[in-house]
Amino acid sequence: MNFIIFGGSGFIGTHLIKLLKAEVVSENDRIIDADIVMPGEEGVVPGVVEKIDGVDYVRLDVRKKIELDLVPTEDDIIFNLSAVHRTPGHPDHEYFETNIEGAENVTEFAQRMGISKILFTSSIAPYGAAEELKTEDTLPTPNTPYGISKLVAEQIHRTWQARDDKRELTILRPGVVFGKGEHGNFTRLYSGIKKKYFFYTGRRDTIKAAVYVKELVRFMKYRMIDNSFPGADVFNCTFEPAFTIEQICNTIMEETGTQRKILLLPGWLLMTAAVILTPFGGRKLGLHPARVKKLMISTNICGKKLASCGYTFHYTLGEAIRDWYEDCNKEGLF
Repeated sequence: MNFIIFGGSGFIGTHLIKLLKAEVVSENDRIIDADIVMPGEEGVVPGVVEKIDGVDYVRLDVRKKIELDLVPTEDDIIFNLSAVHRTPGHPDHEYFETNIEGAENVTEFAQRMGISKILFTSSIAPYGAAEELKTEDTLPTPNTPYGISKLVAEQIHRTWQARDDKRELTILRPGVVFGKGEHGNFTRLYSGIKKKYFFYTGRRDTIKAAVYVKELVRFMKYRMIDNSFPGADVFNCTFEPAFTIEQICNTIMEETGTQRKILLLPGWLLMTAAVILTPFGGRKLGLHPARVKKLMISTNICGKKLASCGYTFHYTLGEAIRDWYEDCNKEGLF
């Protein structure tokens, strides 16, 4: 049996590979990490530096026709994690080239190899930025190149599944994914709290949908390996209900032993500072106009479908932060 992970060298892929190695694969199974970069190379999330024994690492660009040395089996599974995703951070065309052309090439490869199971990691970005609660039935209205490209990629995968009703497609729309190796939103948040340069931006009740990376990959295992679900389905992946930024900050401080009173500053003040300081290195502090704007807009995503589908959560928010902190030898969150 083959587990083919496109984009497996990154943050989520590395955690998925570790779970597969620990709980799933047998002697005759094969894990293939097909990625444009290899662990330890420039472009890989810092901290994800070591190749894992027993994994075949194949350098591959999903923007091109996919050729793999593979003897397919009827049980093979594709995890399509490949994406250009950091926003801001890329020219608009790069989101479309990688996310759309990648979806086309991955599904064409599955068709050619006779592989009938795909899990695709999308995003909450197709919903667009708005305060209203979003369920899986909410009409997507993306307003960024990243969100648009992800919505198109979802439809490409749906078209592949619709050609054969025995095929299995799971589309995941994760909130902010946090955990060891992320070096993203939660890591910057912890650093900002610890170094006392993070402030609430305009409000304390901004909702921020999030999911622990170990929870996310366990749900992947539940959908694709532990069970069979012919057809196509989509899941928001987040705690239910989603937490506010104040609840997240308080939990981080409690679980890491950090003591600090976080002040509330007017949004216009931080936005002005971001505009002025970005050309002079403000981005290193997370002080970028787009990021400041994100802090003031909720990602109000409903996770009820995930919570009621039969999957059992392994972590509360506090347990997730504590587990991450312990993974980092209680030296921080990185």
